[in-house]
Amino acid sequence: MPILNRKPRTEPEIPTASMSDISFLLLLFFLVTTTIDIDTGIGLTLPEYIPPEEQKTVEISKERMAALLINENGDVLLDGAVIAIPQIKNNLKPRIESKIELPSNKKLIVSVKTDRKTFYNKYIQTLDQVKLSYFEVRDEYSLAKYGKKYNELNVDDQSVVRDKVPIIISIAEPEKIGT
Repeated sequence: MPILNRKPRTEPEIPTASMSDISFLLLLFFLVTTTIDIDTGIGLTLPEYIPPEEQKTVEISKERMAALLINENGDVLLDGAVIAIPQIKNNLKPRIESKIELPSNKKLIVSVKTDRKTFYNKYIQTLDQVKLSYFEVRDEYSLAKYGKKYNELNVDDQSVVRDKVPIIISIAEPEKIGT
């Protein structure tokens, strides 16, 4: 019998020439269609800059101040006494309400000061409680005077409420400890 010359069989291949093009298009598609969360930061209105030579020191009475200190251990102190973060609102509200009818230079000032090693989360929670106390007092004042919540008032009435219940928060810079 004659021996037939058979060609060795080649394995079938999947064409990969355009594989990189397809993967690039998929990557581009997912990059374009994916939304990315953008942290907008803390919404605070910063005071205008006053050069040091034009700055004045004003003496403030202790009954006008509510001093919040957050130490490096995460303890929150209100006027030197340790307080839980959820209790801040309930302690500040009566103090804010007691100053509603006073002139604007006699309103309550809440001073928030942190240690350099304070966790950012504790600082934000504390600041949220302070703002919440002001917002609740504004709502209660609006309901008593106008029968509506603050956000439901027109611009002129909101301005009146803001004058009666201004949000005055002093954010003190952390002190340097050591060198």
